[in-house]
This record gives sequence, structure tokens and C-alpha cells, in this order.
Amino acid sequence: MKRLFPGLLLLFLTGNLFAQNLRIPDYSFRLGLTAHPTIGWIKPEVGKSNSVSLGFSYGLLGDFNFAENYSFSTGLTITTINGKSTEVRQLGTPSSQAEYEFKYKLQYIEIPLTVKLKTAKMNEMRWYGQFGLSNDFKIGAKLDSKAAGQPEIKNGEANVKFYRAGLIIGAGGEFDISGNTSIMAGLTYNNGFTDITSDKNTSARNHYLSLNLAVFF
Repeated sequence: MKRLFPGLLLLFLTGNLFAQNLRIPDYSFRLGLTAHPTIGWIKPEVGKSNSVSLGFSYGLLGDFNFAENYSFSTGLTITTINGKSTEVRQLGTPSSQAEYEFKYKLQYIEIPLTVKLKTAKMNEMRWYGQFGLSNDFKIGAKLDSKAAGQPEIKNGEANVKFYRAGLIIGAGGEFDISGNTSIMAGLTYNNGFTDITSDKNTSARNHYLSLNLAVFF
């Protein structure tokens, strides 16, 4: 009996240490708020892009941490993508054309699906890279148009498709404030790869660069 008790105690301590070493980390879900500007532009297939235009994005972000330095990142934001272009459009007949100056004012519900890779924490700071797909659903589309010999139109209905897809590439950093609260800042390039127009006689894509600002809780 005297030998049995120390043996059981040693077995318990060894088992407890082994269990601690094999314990699965508690990777949690994080929710955040974001609001930041966007810099958008239009790239038509026939024509040219005319400078960039400012927009805005705001909403919710969510990180599902499935490993120590890896997260599945998504969100639900209202994103405005504005842009200017010069495009050639047909008028009444195939031989009748006019060069139009367009200003697109497009608003989407955006649901990104991305993977976020993070560095180890250094002085309450960690860097991240982000890559994935943007899924955008149109909720508003206005178009200003102007052409020589044609009436100028302000806030007309834009002939734009309901769905837009884009490639997301981003990078930035997160800084811990206190507890689970942290601030995120970074840059994201959203490269639209689907045609946004419903007109079969033309094609255009829109892209934007955003300065990401968010608070995670």
C-alpha cells in the first residue's frame, strides 16, 4: 500500500502533464466592425478608364480561427464602387456611334470569402496576408452620361448585372488594445473579373483599392 500511493500519484501527474501537452488550443470566432474609404475605377473593354473615384464601405467582419496563425475571414458590408470611363456606344444603327463619358455609382452587398495568414505576435502586434473571393450583390446603380450632340443624363439607371465577383488580395496588421479587443489596419485590392454590364454590345469591369480599418472584439 505504501508503494501503491506514490505510484498512483506519479501516474496522475504524468498523465496530467501529457494531457496538457496534447490539449487542443481554444481557437475562437471573432466579430468586428469596419468603416473605410474605397478608391474605385472602371476598365471598359472598348474605351478607357478616366481617373479614380472615391467610395465607402462599412459593415461587419468575422474571423473563424481554425489554427494558431490561420483564419477563415468573411463579412457583410455595404460597399460603394464608383468610377469614370470613356466608352463608344452605338446609337440607332451599327454605323452610328458616339463617344460617351460615363460616371458609375454602384453599391453592393459584399460577402468576402478569404483565408487570412498571420504572423506570430510581436509586442502586441501581428501582421497578416489575405487572399480569396469577393461576392457582390447589386443594391443600387446610377449612371451619369455625357456625349457630344446627346442630352446629358444625371443619376440615370445603370444597365448593370446583379452579381459581381472579384479577387481579393490584402495585407496589414492587428494591434491588441486590451483583452480580446484589437484594431486592424491594412490595404486590400479587389480585382473584379466579371463583366458588370448587361449590354451585349459592350463589356466593362470595376476594381477598387480600400484602406481597411476595423475593430475586433
